[in-house]
Amino acid sequence: MTFERNIVDRIAHRMSEPRRFIQIVVGPRQTGKTTAVRQALAKLSIPHLVAEATKHESNADWLRANWYRARQLADDDACALLVVDEIQYVQNWSGIVKTLWDEDTAQGLPVKVLLTGSSSTLIQEGLHESLMGRFELIECTHWTFDECKEAFGYSLDDFLLYGGYPGAAPLIDEPRRWLSYMRNSVIEPSITNDALMLADVRKPELMRRLFSLGAPYSAQEISYRKILGQLDDRGNTETIARYLSILGNAGIMSGIHKYDPKLLRERSSSPRLLVHDTGLMSAAFGRRRSSLLTDPELKGHLVESAVGAYLLNRSYTGELEVFSWREMDRGKAKEVDFVVESDGEVTAIEVKSGRVKGTDGLTAFLLRYPQARTLVVGSPDCPLESFLSGAMEV
Repeated sequence: MTFERNIVDRIAHRMSEPRRFIQIVVGPRQTGKTTAVRQALAKLSIPHLVAEATKHESNADWLRANWYRARQLADDDACALLVVDEIQYVQNWSGIVKTLWDEDTAQGLPVKVLLTGSSSTLIQEGLHESLMGRFELIECTHWTFDECKEAFGYSLDDFLLYGGYPGAAPLIDEPRRWLSYMRNSVIEPSITNDALMLADVRKPELMRRLFSLGAPYSAQEISYRKILGQLDDRGNTETIARYLSILGNAGIMSGIHKYDPKLLRERSSSPRLLVHDTGLMSAAFGRRRSSLLTDPELKGHLVESAVGAYLLNRSYTGELEVFSWREMDRGKAKEVDFVVESDGEVTAIEVKSGRVKGTDGLTAFLLRYPQARTLVVGSPDCPLESFLSGAMEV
Protein backbone atom coordinates (compact mmCIF):
# COMPACT_ATOMS: atom_id res chain seq x y z
CA MET A 1 0.00 0.00 0.00
CA THR A 2 1.32 3.44 -0.93
CA PHE A 3 1.91 5.62 2.10
CA GLU A 4 -0.09 8.85 2.30
CA ARG A 5 0.81 11.80 4.49
CA ASN A 6 -1.84 13.87 6.22
CA ILE A 7 -1.24 16.65 3.72
CA VAL A 8 -2.90 14.53 1.01
CA ASP A 9 -6.33 14.74 2.61
CA ARG A 10 -5.80 18.44 3.30
CA ILE A 11 -5.12 19.11 -0.38
CA ALA A 12 -8.07 16.98 -1.50
CA HIS A 13 -10.39 18.76 0.93
CA ARG A 14 -9.30 22.22 -0.22
CA MET A 15 -9.78 21.32 -3.87
CA SER A 16 -13.24 19.85 -3.26
CA GLU A 17 -14.42 23.14 -1.75
CA PRO A 18 -16.13 25.80 -3.88
CA ARG A 19 -13.69 27.97 -5.85
CA ARG A 20 -12.47 30.56 -3.38
CA PHE A 21 -8.67 30.79 -3.20
CA ILE A 22 -5.66 29.74 -5.22
CA GLN A 23 -4.02 26.92 -3.27
CA ILE A 24 -0.22 26.95 -3.14
CA VAL A 25 1.63 23.88 -1.84
CA VAL A 26 5.08 24.95 -0.65
CA GLY A 27 7.92 23.11 0.99
CA PRO A 28 11.60 22.22 0.73
CA ARG A 29 12.89 20.26 -2.24
CA GLN A 30 12.34 16.48 -2.28
CA THR A 31 9.79 16.39 0.53
CA GLY A 32 7.05 14.88 -1.66
CA LYS A 33 4.96 17.85 -2.81
CA THR A 34 4.28 16.46 -6.28
CA THR A 35 3.52 12.97 -4.96
CA ALA A 36 1.08 14.36 -2.40
CA VAL A 37 -0.71 16.39 -5.06
CA ARG A 38 -1.05 13.38 -7.36
CA GLN A 39 -2.38 11.25 -4.50
CA ALA A 40 -4.92 13.98 -3.72
CA LEU A 41 -6.00 14.16 -7.36
CA ALA A 42 -6.74 10.43 -7.29
CA LYS A 43 -9.34 11.14 -4.59
CA LEU A 44 -11.16 13.76 -6.68
CA SER A 45 -13.57 13.45 -9.58
CA ILE A 46 -12.86 16.96 -10.92
CA PRO A 47 -11.53 17.19 -14.50
CA HIS A 48 -7.96 18.36 -14.16
CA LEU A 49 -4.86 19.34 -16.07
CA VAL A 50 -1.36 18.93 -14.63
CA ALA A 51 1.43 21.05 -16.11
CA GLU A 52 5.03 20.81 -14.90
CA ALA A 53 7.09 23.96 -15.28
CA THR A 54 10.76 23.69 -16.17
CA LYS A 55 13.57 26.17 -15.72
CA HIS A 56 14.42 26.72 -19.40
CA GLU A 57 11.19 25.98 -21.27
CA SER A 58 8.33 27.50 -19.26
CA ASN A 59 7.39 31.15 -19.74
CA ALA A 60 4.35 33.43 -19.62
CA ASP A 61 2.92 32.09 -22.88
CA TRP A 62 3.32 28.51 -21.63
CA LEU A 63 1.40 29.34 -18.47
CA ARG A 64 -1.38 31.11 -20.35
CA ALA A 65 -1.71 28.22 -22.81
CA ASN A 66 -2.18 25.70 -20.02
CA TRP A 67 -4.65 27.97 -18.26
CA TYR A 68 -6.72 28.25 -21.45
CA ARG A 69 -6.68 24.45 -21.79
CA ALA A 70 -8.00 24.14 -18.23
CA ARG A 71 -10.81 26.54 -19.07
CA GLN A 72 -11.87 24.22 -21.87
CA LEU A 73 -12.26 21.38 -19.37
CA ALA A 74 -14.82 23.36 -17.38
CA ASP A 75 -18.46 23.83 -18.27
CA ASP A 76 -21.45 25.57 -16.74
CA ASP A 77 -22.17 22.74 -14.35
CA ALA A 78 -18.72 21.50 -13.33
CA CYS A 79 -15.40 22.95 -12.23
CA ALA A 80 -12.04 22.11 -13.69
CA LEU A 81 -8.71 22.09 -11.86
CA LEU A 82 -5.40 23.43 -13.13
CA VAL A 83 -2.28 22.15 -11.34
CA VAL A 84 1.04 23.83 -12.10
CA ASP A 85 4.04 22.08 -10.57
CA GLU A 86 7.19 24.11 -9.74
CA ILE A 87 5.54 27.43 -10.55
CA GLN A 88 8.67 29.36 -9.49
CA TYR A 89 10.31 28.50 -12.80
CA VAL A 90 7.90 30.80 -14.67
CA GLN A 91 9.29 34.33 -14.59
CA ASN A 92 6.86 36.89 -13.13
CA TRP A 93 4.41 34.07 -12.51
CA SER A 94 2.45 35.84 -9.77
CA GLY A 95 1.39 38.73 -12.00
CA ILE A 96 0.26 36.37 -14.76
CA VAL A 97 -1.66 34.19 -12.30
CA LYS A 98 -3.36 37.29 -10.84
CA THR A 99 -4.52 38.45 -14.26
CA LEU A 100 -5.90 35.06 -15.33
CA TRP A 101 -7.49 34.34 -11.95
CA ASP A 102 -9.22 37.73 -11.94
CA GLU A 103 -10.45 37.14 -15.51
CA ASP A 104 -12.01 33.85 -14.44
CA THR A 105 -13.59 35.49 -11.40
CA ALA A 106 -15.09 38.31 -13.46
CA GLN A 107 -16.46 35.94 -16.09
CA GLY A 108 -17.65 33.30 -13.63
CA LEU A 109 -15.38 30.62 -15.09
CA PRO A 110 -15.19 27.68 -12.61
CA VAL A 111 -11.45 26.98 -12.83
CA LYS A 112 -9.76 26.05 -9.56
CA VAL A 113 -5.99 26.47 -9.33
CA LEU A 114 -3.35 24.57 -7.37
CA LEU A 115 0.30 25.60 -7.58
CA THR A 116 3.38 23.97 -6.09
CA GLY A 117 6.80 25.44 -5.48
CA SER A 118 9.85 25.37 -3.28
CA SER A 119 9.60 27.34 -0.05
CA SER A 120 12.10 29.84 -1.47
CA THR A 121 9.27 30.92 -3.76
CA LEU A 122 8.14 32.93 -0.75
CA ILE A 123 11.13 35.21 -1.31
CA GLN A 124 9.27 36.69 -4.26
CA GLU A 125 7.43 39.78 -3.15
CA GLY A 126 4.80 39.15 -5.81
CA LEU A 127 3.25 36.38 -3.75
CA HIS A 128 2.07 38.94 -1.24
CA GLU A 129 1.75 41.90 -3.57
CA SER A 130 0.17 40.55 -6.77
CA LEU A 131 -1.82 37.77 -5.13
CA MET A 132 -2.78 39.48 -1.89
CA GLY A 133 -6.03 38.01 -0.60
CA ARG A 134 -6.26 35.45 -3.40
CA PHE A 135 -4.24 32.52 -2.07
CA GLU A 136 -3.80 30.05 0.78
CA LEU A 137 -0.62 28.15 1.61
CA ILE A 138 -0.39 24.44 2.33
CA GLU A 139 2.95 23.63 3.94
CA CYS A 140 4.70 20.40 2.93
CA THR A 141 7.39 19.96 5.58
CA HIS A 142 10.16 17.42 6.05
CA TRP A 143 8.90 14.00 7.14
CA THR A 144 8.59 13.19 10.83
CA PHE A 145 10.00 10.13 12.55
CA ASP A 146 6.51 8.62 12.83
CA GLU A 147 5.98 8.96 9.07
CA CYS A 148 9.38 7.46 8.23
CA LYS A 149 8.82 4.59 10.65
CA GLU A 150 5.46 3.74 9.10
CA ALA A 151 6.48 4.26 5.48
CA PHE A 152 10.04 2.88 5.50
CA GLY A 153 10.44 0.92 8.73
CA TYR A 154 12.99 3.36 10.13
CA SER A 155 14.44 2.85 13.59
CA LEU A 156 15.14 5.93 15.68
CA ASP A 157 18.84 5.78 14.76
CA ASP A 158 17.90 5.48 11.07
CA PHE A 159 15.86 8.64 11.33
CA LEU A 160 18.51 10.53 13.26
CA LEU A 161 21.21 9.67 10.73
CA TYR A 162 19.28 9.77 7.45
CA GLY A 163 16.51 12.26 8.19
CA GLY A 164 13.14 12.57 6.51
CA TYR A 165 13.77 12.66 2.76
CA PRO A 166 11.52 9.97 1.19
CA GLY A 167 13.54 9.69 -2.03
CA ALA A 168 16.68 8.83 -0.08
CA ALA A 169 15.04 6.15 2.08
CA PRO A 170 15.58 3.20 -0.33
CA LEU A 171 19.31 4.04 -0.48
CA ILE A 172 20.30 3.93 3.19
CA ASP A 173 21.83 0.46 2.79
CA GLU A 174 24.06 1.79 -0.02
CA PRO A 175 26.03 4.59 1.68
CA ARG A 176 27.69 6.01 -1.42
CA ARG A 177 24.43 6.16 -3.39
CA TRP A 178 22.67 7.78 -0.44
CA LEU A 179 25.37 10.42 -0.12
CA SER A 180 25.35 11.08 -3.88
CA TYR A 181 21.57 11.47 -3.86
CA MET A 182 21.65 13.91 -0.96
CA ARG A 183 24.36 16.03 -2.52
CA ASN A 184 23.12 15.99 -6.12
CA SER A 185 19.33 15.80 -5.73
CA VAL A 186 18.75 17.72 -2.50
CA ILE A 187 21.56 20.05 -1.42
CA GLU A 188 22.93 21.38 -4.72
CA PRO A 189 19.48 21.90 -6.35
CA SER A 190 18.22 23.58 -3.16
CA ILE A 191 21.07 26.06 -3.41
CA THR A 192 21.32 26.44 -7.20
CA ASN A 193 17.68 26.22 -8.26
CA ASP A 194 16.01 27.67 -5.19
CA ALA A 195 18.26 29.97 -3.20
CA LEU A 196 20.42 31.36 -6.00
CA MET A 197 17.74 31.61 -8.68
CA LEU A 198 15.15 33.39 -6.59
CA ALA A 199 17.31 35.79 -4.60
CA ASP A 200 20.06 38.32 -5.27
CA VAL A 201 23.13 36.31 -4.31
CA ARG A 202 26.30 37.96 -5.53
CA LYS A 203 28.66 35.36 -4.09
CA PRO A 204 27.17 31.91 -4.82
CA GLU A 205 30.32 30.05 -3.83
CA LEU A 206 30.28 31.84 -0.49
CA MET A 207 26.76 30.55 0.10
CA ARG A 208 27.77 26.97 -0.79
CA ARG A 209 30.78 27.24 1.49
CA LEU A 210 28.59 28.66 4.26
CA PHE A 211 26.35 25.60 4.12
CA SER A 212 29.20 23.08 3.94
CA LEU A 213 30.88 24.70 6.94
CA GLY A 214 27.71 25.37 8.90
CA ALA A 215 25.85 22.06 8.61
CA PRO A 216 28.39 20.08 10.71
CA TYR A 217 27.94 22.72 13.45
CA SER A 218 24.17 22.19 13.56
CA ALA A 219 22.65 22.77 17.02
CA GLN A 220 25.67 24.81 18.08
CA GLU A 221 25.98 28.54 18.59
CA ILE A 222 28.68 30.04 16.43
CA SER A 223 29.56 33.69 15.99
CA TYR A 224 29.55 35.37 12.61
CA ARG A 225 33.17 36.28 13.23
CA LYS A 226 34.09 32.60 13.60
CA ILE A 227 32.14 31.72 10.46
CA LEU A 228 33.92 34.45 8.52
CA GLY A 229 37.28 33.26 9.84
CA GLN A 230 36.75 29.86 8.17
CA LEU A 231 35.57 31.17 4.82
CA ASP A 232 37.97 31.76 1.94
CA ASP A 233 35.85 34.68 0.74
CA ARG A 234 35.47 36.76 3.88
CA GLY A 235 32.46 38.92 2.97
CA ASN A 236 30.89 40.56 6.05
CA THR A 237 28.47 39.71 8.83
CA GLU A 238 25.52 41.29 7.02
CA THR A 239 26.16 39.11 3.98
CA ILE A 240 26.44 35.94 6.09
CA ALA A 241 23.25 36.79 7.99
CA ARG A 242 21.34 37.37 4.73
CA TYR A 243 22.67 34.17 3.17
CA LEU A 244 21.60 32.21 6.25
CA SER A 245 18.12 33.68 5.87
CA ILE A 246 18.02 32.62 2.20
CA LEU A 247 19.22 29.10 3.05
CA GLY A 248 16.44 28.98 5.63
CA ASN A 249 13.84 29.96 3.04
CA ALA A 250 15.20 27.19 0.83
CA GLY A 251 14.53 24.74 3.66
CA ILE A 252 18.06 23.56 4.42
CA MET A 253 19.77 25.61 7.19
CA SER A 254 18.82 28.51 9.46
CA GLY A 255 20.37 30.64 12.15
CA ILE A 256 18.21 30.57 15.30
CA HIS A 257 18.57 33.71 17.40
CA LYS A 258 18.31 34.40 21.11
CA TYR A 259 14.95 34.67 22.80
CA ASP A 260 14.46 38.10 24.33
CA PRO A 261 10.96 39.58 24.24
CA LYS A 262 12.22 43.07 25.11
CA LEU A 263 14.96 43.47 22.55
CA LEU A 264 15.19 43.41 18.78
CA ARG A 265 16.99 40.28 17.62
CA GLU A 266 19.80 41.82 15.62
CA ARG A 267 21.48 39.95 12.81
CA SER A 268 24.84 40.72 14.34
CA SER A 269 24.14 38.44 17.31
CA SER A 270 25.58 34.93 17.33
CA PRO A 271 23.05 32.52 15.82
CA ARG A 272 22.54 28.90 16.71
CA LEU A 273 22.94 27.07 13.40
CA LEU A 274 20.32 24.45 12.64
CA VAL A 275 19.78 22.18 9.66
CA HIS A 276 16.15 21.62 8.70
CA ASP A 277 16.67 17.86 8.47
CA THR A 278 19.37 15.71 10.05
CA GLY A 279 20.05 14.04 6.69
CA LEU A 280 21.64 17.35 5.67
CA MET A 281 23.98 17.24 8.66
CA SER A 282 24.94 13.63 7.88
CA ALA A 283 25.59 14.48 4.24
CA ALA A 284 27.86 17.34 5.33
CA PHE A 285 29.93 14.84 7.36
CA GLY A 286 30.23 12.66 4.25
CA ARG A 287 31.88 9.28 4.83
CA ARG A 288 32.48 10.19 8.48
CA ARG A 289 28.75 10.35 9.20
CA SER A 290 28.69 7.06 11.16
CA SER A 291 30.60 8.91 13.92
CA LEU A 292 27.42 10.95 14.49
CA LEU A 293 25.97 7.89 16.22
CA THR A 294 29.12 6.57 17.93
CA ASP A 295 30.72 9.76 19.27
CA PRO A 296 28.72 10.97 22.34
CA GLU A 297 29.44 14.65 21.69
CA LEU A 298 28.47 14.46 18.01
CA LYS A 299 25.40 12.35 18.73
CA GLY A 300 24.31 14.96 21.23
CA HIS A 301 24.37 17.60 18.51
CA LEU A 302 22.62 15.21 16.11
CA VAL A 303 19.78 14.58 18.56
CA GLU A 304 19.47 18.29 19.33
CA SER A 305 19.37 18.97 15.57
CA ALA A 306 16.55 16.45 15.14
CA VAL A 307 14.53 18.15 17.88
CA GLY A 308 15.27 21.59 16.46
CA ALA A 309 14.37 20.51 12.92
CA TYR A 310 11.03 19.16 14.18
CA LEU A 311 10.33 22.52 15.83
CA LEU A 312 11.35 24.45 12.71
CA ASN A 313 8.92 22.39 10.62
CA ARG A 314 6.17 23.22 13.10
CA SER A 315 7.08 26.90 12.87
CA TYR A 316 6.36 26.95 9.12
CA THR A 317 2.70 26.22 9.75
CA GLY A 318 2.48 29.27 12.00
CA GLU A 319 2.00 27.20 15.16
CA LEU A 320 5.04 28.54 16.97
CA GLU A 321 8.30 30.48 16.83
CA VAL A 322 11.67 28.93 17.67
CA PHE A 323 14.57 30.58 19.48
CA SER A 324 17.60 29.61 21.54
CA TRP A 325 18.81 31.17 24.79
CA ARG A 326 22.25 31.67 26.26
CA GLU A 327 23.71 34.05 28.81
CA MET A 328 27.01 34.39 30.61
CA ASP A 329 26.93 34.30 34.43
CA ARG A 330 30.23 34.86 36.24
CA GLY A 331 32.14 33.65 33.22
CA LYS A 332 30.02 30.52 32.83
CA ALA A 333 27.55 30.01 29.99
CA LYS A 334 23.95 29.23 30.98
CA GLU A 335 21.92 28.03 28.01
CA VAL A 336 18.67 26.41 26.97
CA ASP A 337 18.59 24.35 23.80
CA PHE A 338 15.35 25.82 22.42
CA VAL A 339 12.73 28.32 23.45
CA VAL A 340 9.32 28.05 21.82
CA GLU A 341 6.72 30.81 21.82
CA SER A 342 3.15 29.90 20.88
CA ASP A 343 -0.07 31.83 21.54
CA GLY A 344 1.69 33.96 24.11
CA GLU A 345 3.03 30.97 26.03
CA VAL A 346 6.75 30.30 26.37
CA THR A 347 8.32 26.85 26.71
CA ALA A 348 11.99 26.25 27.47
CA ILE A 349 13.15 22.94 25.97
CA GLU A 350 16.22 21.01 27.08
CA VAL A 351 17.35 17.95 25.12
CA LYS A 352 18.88 14.97 26.91
CA SER A 353 20.96 13.08 24.39
CA GLY A 354 23.33 10.87 26.38
CA ARG A 355 26.16 13.34 26.75
CA VAL A 356 26.78 15.04 30.09
CA LYS A 357 24.79 18.26 30.40
CA GLY A 358 23.67 20.19 33.44
CA THR A 359 20.29 21.79 33.98
CA ASP A 360 21.66 25.13 35.14
CA GLY A 361 20.36 26.69 31.94
CA LEU A 362 16.73 25.80 32.66
CA THR A 363 17.04 27.12 36.19
CA ALA A 364 18.58 30.38 35.02
CA PHE A 365 15.91 30.78 32.33
CA LEU A 366 13.08 30.26 34.83
CA LEU A 367 14.60 32.82 37.14
CA ARG A 368 14.50 35.30 34.27
CA TYR A 369 11.12 34.18 32.89
CA PRO A 370 9.17 32.55 35.75
CA GLN A 371 5.99 32.25 33.66
CA ALA A 372 7.67 29.83 31.22
CA ARG A 373 6.94 26.12 30.97
CA THR A 374 9.76 23.59 30.76
CA LEU A 375 10.11 20.42 28.74
CA VAL A 376 13.00 17.95 28.86
CA VAL A 377 13.05 15.89 25.67
CA GLY A 378 14.60 12.50 26.32
CA SER A 379 13.26 12.25 29.85
CA PRO A 380 10.77 9.57 31.01
CA ASP A 381 8.00 12.17 30.76
CA CYS A 382 8.93 13.08 27.19
CA PRO A 383 10.77 10.28 25.33
CA LEU A 384 12.67 11.35 22.23
CA GLU A 385 10.69 8.96 20.00
CA SER A 386 7.38 10.35 21.21
CA PHE A 387 8.50 13.93 20.71
CA LEU A 388 9.79 13.37 17.16
CA SER A 389 6.58 11.49 16.32
CA GLY A 390 4.50 14.50 17.29
CA ALA A 391 2.87 12.79 20.26
CA MET A 392 4.00 15.39 22.82
CA GLU A 393 2.39 18.81 23.20
CA VAL A 394 4.76 21.76 22.78
